[in-house]
Amino acid sequence: MTAIPRRRWLVAAACLVATGGYAQSRGPLYLVGGGPQPEELVREFVSLAGGPGQARIVVFAMASASGLESGAEKARDLIALGAEARSLYLNREEADADSVVRIIDRATGIWFGGGDQTRLAEVLRGTRALAAIHTRHRAGAVVGGTSAGAAVASSPMITGDERRFGGRRPPADSSVAFITIDRDNVVTSDGFGFLTEAIVDQHFVRRRRHNRLLSLVLEGPIQLGAGIDESTALVVEPDGRWRVAGESVVVVYDGRRARRAGAGSALGGAGIITHVLPAGSRFDPAAGTVTLP
Repeated sequence: MTAIPRRRWLVAAACLVATGGYAQSRGPLYLVGGGPQPEELVREFVSLAGGPGQARIVVFAMASASGLESGAEKARDLIALGAEARSLYLNREEADADSVVRIIDRATGIWFGGGDQTRLAEVLRGTRALAAIHTRHRAGAVVGGTSAGAAVASSPMITGDERRFGGRRPPADSSVAFITIDRDNVVTSDGFGFLTEAIVDQHFVRRRRHNRLLSLVLEGPIQLGAGIDESTALVVEPDGRWRVAGESVVVVYDGRRARRAGAGSALGGAGIITHVLPAGSRFDPAAGTVTLP
C-alpha cells in the first residue's frame, strides 16, 4: 500500500476538522420534523437526489405499522415529481439479503418514513442494508427522513421513552410526558449515526419537546441539540454546515461551552446558547455561528 505523505495527511485532517468531520464527497442529510410536508421540501429532496429523470430513491417505511401503505404513497409522490422510487418494507432477515443491497447500491436518495424510530432501528441496525446506505451516503447520496426517520439519523437517538414519568411530582393527567428537566430520565438508543455531533428531536415546537432535548444537552456527551419543528427541514450540507427550510423553525441548544451543575445536584447549567432558526437560516456547528435570513 502506498504511504500518504505526512504533509498531505495533515492537510486532509485539517480540512476534516474545518468541516466538522465531514468529507466533502459525503451526501447531504435532509431531516424533516414530521407533520405535513410542503411540496417545496419534497421537490428539494428529489433535486438533491439528482433531479427529475435522474433521482433513484428508496423509501424505508418500517417505522410505521401501516408502512406498507404509507411507504407506497411516499414513493408515488416522489414518482410524480420525476424520480424513480420504490418502497421497501423489510424484516431483519430481509435487510441482509443480496437483492436489497443491490437496490440500495444504485440509489441516489434514501428516505426513512415516520412512526416509531425504535421499530426502524431494530430492523436495520447492524445489517448489510444499513451498511450499504452508509456507503451510498459517503458516495454522495442524500439521506433523509421525517419524524422517526429524522430522529433515527442521529446517534444517540431519542426513543420517545422516559424512565421517571413526572419525576417527583407525577402528573394527574397520564397523557402528559417529559414535564421535567432531569438526569438519567430521557431514554436513548443507538441511532444510525449519520449525524454524530448533534442529537435530533422532532415535532419540536408543536409538541413542546424542549424539556427532553435540554436534559440531554445538559447531561452530554452530545452537547448540541437540534429540535426540528413540523413541516420544516434541517439540511446538513456535505461540508457539515446546517441550513433550515420549510414553514417553521429549528431550535438549536448549544451547551458545548456551558457550565454545568455538579453531579450530586439537580440537573442544571449556565451559558447554554439557544438559536431559533427560521427558513433561510444557516448554522455552522464547528464555529457556532448563525446567519439569519
